[in-house]
Amino acid sequence: MCDNFRIMKALRIHGNKDIRLEDIPEPIPGDDEARLRITNTSICATDIEEWQYGPLWTQHDGPNPISGQEMPLVLGHEISGHVESLGASATGLEVGDRVVVNNVRTCGACFWCRRGSQATCNSMCVAGLSANGGLAEFMTWPASHLIKLPENISDQEAPLIEPATVAVHAVRRSGVKVGDNVAVIGCGTVGLLTMQGFRAAGARVIAVDVREQSIALAKELEAHETINASDQGAHTQLLDLTDGIGPDIVAETAGAAETPNMAIQWTRPGGTTVLVGIYSATPNFNFNNIVGPEKTVIGSVAASPGDMEATVSLIAEGKMSVKELISAVVPLERAIEDGFKRMLQPEKDVFRILISPNG
Repeated sequence: MCDNFRIMKALRIHGNKDIRLEDIPEPIPGDDEARLRITNTSICATDIEEWQYGPLWTQHDGPNPISGQEMPLVLGHEISGHVESLGASATGLEVGDRVVVNNVRTCGACFWCRRGSQATCNSMCVAGLSANGGLAEFMTWPASHLIKLPENISDQEAPLIEPATVAVHAVRRSGVKVGDNVAVIGCGTVGLLTMQGFRAAGARVIAVDVREQSIALAKELEAHETINASDQGAHTQLLDLTDGIGPDIVAETAGAAETPNMAIQWTRPGGTTVLVGIYSATPNFNFNNIVGPEKTVIGSVAASPGDMEATVSLIAEGKMSVKELISAVVPLERAIEDGFKRMLQPEKDVFRILISPNG
């Protein structure tokens, strides 16, 4: 049968609260692309937010300038796969290579790209958000944006390289120095990876959350200190742990309505707050809490060139660990029922759920 008529299963978003498991044509690689047989794609909180509150980040106001695609799109931006075929001009890979998808593509020519701030490129294309992603049996992606996996990173661990890269990008943007006191608010997947990134950079890390399961895992992943923020006096505990000064850096990864205010308030005067969460609510804020104590507030999203390669090295060297964050592996045909709906539960007991289309 001609490739043009081969059909695969894919999970696509069509709009707010509208995701569907559908039969669509299998993709054919362009000249510079590889075709991947997907091994695993993990479901991110951003996928859940796009489904329930979006489209926020999903391409919906016209085709993306780089991919030429818009909704309906195949979701999934944390992706690993095996190279099944290569376009005529694709280089650096061989059929059978195990790879992780470097999911961010930028134009390389705009004001921001020329100044090294690719994460703010107006044309940014992200697999699963502005181009078809990995919640499918196959996908195509430029060979230049696929990273070969070391033998000691498994196919199941590989999708979590993407959220770990978001964490590494935030750590780099923070300007952390060896010996800094750092508090991480929110010990979900990105928070626990951010905590490990700061620890690898030589900081003393204090993990803050309201969920005992998250706090227990933060301890297992060697947070220097932990605080349950559901207890009264969390800020006082932070001050006690930092000689009454407060953390040099506070990273907010929870994305809750009240946590950005907490992060800025808890940062010491002259310190730095890094906002990493994606916010579906719009909190009120007193900007005098930044102006008076001369605090620096930084936003951090996605990644810049080199961040994912650095993250692969950190995981391969054992300086960051992701396997503890894999809560379940689900087949593609059960992705909505056992993946998205389970992640939506207010008392969800999971960090990352892997979807395995070809497993």
